[in-house]
Amino acid sequence: MVLAEDLECLKAIALMGGCKGSAWVSSQTIGEVLKASPQTASRRIRALENQALITRTMTPDGQHISVTKQGEDELRREYADYCRLFAYDGSRYLLTGILINGLGEGRYYMSLEPYKKQFLRSLGFEPFPGTLNIRLNGQSIPTRKKLEALKWIPVQGFSADGRTFGDVRCLACRINDIPCGIVVPNRTHYPEDIIEVIAAIGLRDALKIKENDTVNVEVS
Repeated sequence: MVLAEDLECLKAIALMGGCKGSAWVSSQTIGEVLKASPQTASRRIRALENQALITRTMTPDGQHISVTKQGEDELRREYADYCRLFAYDGSRYLLTGILINGLGEGRYYMSLEPYKKQFLRSLGFEPFPGTLNIRLNGQSIPTRKKLEALKWIPVQGFSADGRTFGDVRCLACRINDIPCGIVVPNRTHYPEDIIEVIAAIGLRDALKIKENDTVNVEVS
């Protein structure tokens, strides 16, 4: 395993041209980039050479260093990690919280035929009458806010029996590989730490969970 300080040195050499050929490098210049002494920089260069991440040739005017294929592979792995970290399109978001009891309203609303038909078109399933209410932990609240930048699916409200039922939006998700959806009423100020999840089946029974059990919701 390449140490973080050695990887930092390898990146500095690559930026100086070490991946494109032979780059002239001195311990002084590397030390300035790394904000370290020339002696420390020299030790890191030797460590990279010992791990076959670079090759170097000593000449009268200094040392010429090239990053090896093995060294490039290490840099590519580091690059891939940062891509997974910051590339939000197609990335995976994980929300974690505990199961809480709701007010029972979800059972009624999810049984209404106009909502059921739209969820079938939008999410690919008719919802089981009821929602899974999850209170997110503190670490998941910033992740929940990031979901607002994603494309939510609109579910239009309707009127029936003299009542008006409002618009809803939903977002596909999964719990333990079970296709689900996060639902949010548009007109309601929803607490930022609460999410409601629907599925084609009763999630409590399918997951064998009860109040205060931990639940992980994955949004891709």
